[in-house]
Amino acid sequence: MLVLSRKLKEAIQIGDDIEITILAIDGDQVKLGIQAPRHVDIHRKEIYVAIQTENSEAAKTISLDSLKGFLKEHPNN
Repeated sequence: MLVLSRKLKEAIQIGDDIEITILAIDGDQVKLGIQAPRHVDIHRKEIYVAIQTENSEAAKTISLDSLKGFLKEHPNN
């Protein structure tokens, strides 16, 4: 993990397309501004983890439903 110190209004550049700027510091809370191309998804970590969990559960459901359908169509397999 790379650890960087930044002050208010300073930024971090990631590649050519992503810039993160410190917009405000209030106690233990930091507000970030992120400029990135529209095709780059940006989520808070807890939201990202929830999305991944839901996608994983949906994939399991789809797989089980597909298997049930296959077994109904091919009862001798």
